[in-house]
This record gives sequence, C-alpha cells and structure tokens, in this order.
Amino acid sequence: MSDGDYDYLIKFLALGDSGVGKTSFLYQYTDGKFNSKFITTVGIDFREKRVVYKSSGPDGTVGRGQRIHIQLWDTAGQERFRSLTTAFFRDAMGFLLLFDLTNEQSFLNVRNWMSQLQTHAYCENPDVVLCGNKSDLEDQRAVTTESARELAEKYGVPYFETSAASGENVGRAVEVLLDLIMKRMERCVDKSWIPDGMVRTNGHSTSDLAEPRDAEQSKCGC
Repeated sequence: MSDGDYDYLIKFLALGDSGVGKTSFLYQYTDGKFNSKFITTVGIDFREKRVVYKSSGPDGTVGRGQRIHIQLWDTAGQERFRSLTTAFFRDAMGFLLLFDLTNEQSFLNVRNWMSQLQTHAYCENPDVVLCGNKSDLEDQRAVTTESARELAEKYGVPYFETSAASGENVGRAVEVLLDLIMKRMERCVDKSWIPDGMVRTNGHSTSDLAEPRDAEQSKCGC
C-alpha cells in the first residue's frame, strides 16, 4: 500500500508503568525486532504498520479485506509525563495496557491506569487489551497467570501474556484489539463516538461522517 492507500486510519495507545516494555512491544510488532537496551520514552512517540483486516460474520463467512493503517502511540510511563499522555487518550480508539510480569507493582498499578482511561478516554468503556509482558522471564515471574486473568475478567477485557523479546502473543494482542474496534464500528449506526479524524473511509474523515457530539454522546452506547 502506498501512502494514503488505505480504508481506515486507526490509532492505538500503549499504556503502563515505565519499564514494562511498551516501546519494545511496539517495535516487535512493527519491525519484528527486539532491542535489549532500555530507552525511556520522553513524552510521546509512535510507530506505524499497514494490515489487511477481514471481518467474519456469525455464520463464519469472511468479508472483504479492509486496508488498515495502524498508528501505535507509545507513551511515557513516568508520573511527570502523565498530564501529557492523558491528553492523547481521547484521540485513541483502542488501548494496549501493559504490565511487567516480573514487577508486581506494575500489575497493581493497572487499576490506576484503568481509572485514568475511564476518565480521559473517548468514552467510559473503551476497548482495552491487557498484556502481561516479559513472559520469557519465567524464572523472575512475580504475577501469576490466575491473578492477571481475574483482573482482566473484572474489567471485562482480553488478557495475553506477551514477550517483546520472543514476539509471543504480540501480534495476537494487537489483532484482537483491532477486531474489537472494527466490530464496535460495525455495530454502531451512530459514528459520533469515534474521535474526529480517527477513521478515514474512501477519503472521508470522521468529521465528515459524524454529527457534532455532546457530552451524552461521548458515552459508549454501542
């Protein structure tokens, strides 16, 4: 696909404490590579990837492939950047919430991140995939699979144990998040919940497609 040659432009945001592996996760997804050097993200950065999404109907039929341009925004985990990163929440359609399986505190802080999302995201119930990262460091594990699954079930979100180093479940986590977003768009006749400029269909942005929204419309009604 050439630049601009796509059906949808969708932005995802990677969230989580500093050091959980957000940058490495996104780099593994877009480039299939792992950099073992820890580089702290300052403010906001992003990576991009083009994919073809094929929806499946209730009867198992596969729809026409849709060309998706994914922007994956990488946020700083430190508290001092929090006001900057939360400003980007409302412009994202889906969220990858990461914690470090070898760091229990990063897992406990998932609740805080979910609270931030419910406050600042485009609606009170945004699409989120929870990822327990660094699954390759099994001998250093501090969070059980059972505990993580229980928390994911509490919030009603999918959970994956991922490894930015080996690539385990990295692609799968993003695919599931994309599927959630695309299915939400298919369900919703009213597109006003979609952040302006987030989706382009045949050259039209959401600002062309949607009616102006008020505070009530910002709730996830679909």
